[in-house]
Order: sequence, then C-alpha cells, then structure tokens
Amino acid sequence: MDHLLPALALVLVIEGLLLALLPHRFGEALRILESQPLERLRTIGLGAACIGLLIYWIVK
Repeated sequence: MDHLLPALALVLVIEGLLLALLPHRFGEALRILESQPLERLRTIGLGAACIGLLIYWIVK
C-alpha cells in the first residue's frame, strides 16, 4: 500500500505531460479508442494491467 499513491501520482504526471505536450495526438488517440469494439478495449486494458503487474513484481 506504500507504493500505491506514488504510482498513481506518476500516472497523473505522465498523462498530464502527454496532454500538455501533445494535445492533438492525445485527441486522435481518444478518437481511435472510441471507435474500437468494447471487447478489444477490455483485452487491451487487461493486457496493460498484467504487464504493469509483472513489471511491478520484477522491480519489487
């Protein structure tokens, strides 16, 4: 639990920088995501969560 808040803060920093530095690309990415089927988005989200968990496990 000690790592949860710093990890969430880092996510906000990265997403904030992307939005601030590349707002046009960020908007394009959102439009592309919006056009994808829900099942594909679920699969991508689950894959990203698994990769993040694996990286956390390796680093810790």
